[in-house]
Amino acid sequence: MTAPLKGYTILDLTHVLAGPFCTMTLSDLGADVIKVEPPKTGDDTRAFPPFKDGKSAYFAAINHSKKSIALNLKEDGDRRIFEKLLERADVVVENYRPGVMERLGYGWDDLHAAFPRLVYGAVSGFGHTGPDAKRPAYDMVVQARGGVMSITGEKDREPVRVGASIGDIIAGMYLTQGILAALMDRDRTGKGRKIDVAMLDSILAILEHAVALTTTTGKAPGPSGARHPSITPFETFHAADGLFVIAAGNDKLFEKLCICLNLPLSDDERFATNPARCENARLLKRLIEAVTLDNTCAFWIAKLTAAGIPTGPIQTIDQVLKDPQILARNMVVDVMDKNGRQAYKAAGNPIKMTDAPDPTSRAPAPDLDGNRGEILRWLEQG
Repeated sequence: MTAPLKGYTILDLTHVLAGPFCTMTLSDLGADVIKVEPPKTGDDTRAFPPFKDGKSAYFAAINHSKKSIALNLKEDGDRRIFEKLLERADVVVENYRPGVMERLGYGWDDLHAAFPRLVYGAVSGFGHTGPDAKRPAYDMVVQARGGVMSITGEKDREPVRVGASIGDIIAGMYLTQGILAALMDRDRTGKGRKIDVAMLDSILAILEHAVALTTTTGKAPGPSGARHPSITPFETFHAADGLFVIAAGNDKLFEKLCICLNLPLSDDERFATNPARCENARLLKRLIEAVTLDNTCAFWIAKLTAAGIPTGPIQTIDQVLKDPQILARNMVVDVMDKNGRQAYKAAGNPIKMTDAPDPTSRAPAPDLDGNRGEILRWLEQG
């Protein structure tokens, strides 16, 4: 089996999350990732808790299987090393604020002139164009400004941030897609391209129903808790021992649900169609819960699943990490230490591909500058 990106070399100048998430994905697909870090401090996340044996588990989860070399790109000697790396690289990825790479002499125009086959991937808060291009941003900022916080949380409560750093992660996903498309294009044309991904743009791109509702009705939606604003029933429901979810996304599934719950509602004009169910969502929830409160979550999940109705438990992260389906898909992997011992757990690669390896463990996250000798020897062999 051969990893699809085997033989590609990625220079990773990124830090924290959006860029490292992208390069982690490329590494999982087989690329060799060389993490170019500032001396002494390295990636900011090396100092992020939690720690194990003095090292960041956060850093290890996102930077496993990469190599590290510490370079000061303002010093001549380190610049010469970096330029030798550029000669061997297929892709350079950076997430500095726009203008930083240009001041260093390594902006897109400079690199494209010197290395025309090089693909240049950039991810930033607001992108490389527009009036706010040079403003700093973190995930919290783009979740707020991009609108996702305005629709997240319970009705009539304060807006809340999505629990995962989706502003970073989605931008990292889009950057990965752009890089892969640019590599395909380079195979045809021989020329690299620049990919410019903004976290703010990426947040907007995932707000499909919110954009449709706003532009069609003229009214921006607010938070609706766990309920989908355009599909009913599609939310959490109380059972005797807690909450579980039901997602009956069409009329046929709703009819099956009514049969399972012994509720004669599928022909009731208030609930016969999805638009009608959305109009009467609160009443429908009360009617369903009048039944589901009589038994446990496990009972209803088993019964609805047997009937083919999408349902499931609301799991905590420790439960997710033990979920048989998750484990069967190799989605919890070991990150090893430099002595070959299991040190951390991390999420596996969700991209399952025929004839590509999907190992149950990952190589260690690198020590800062820990691969300098190996990288310099590789350059000398070039």
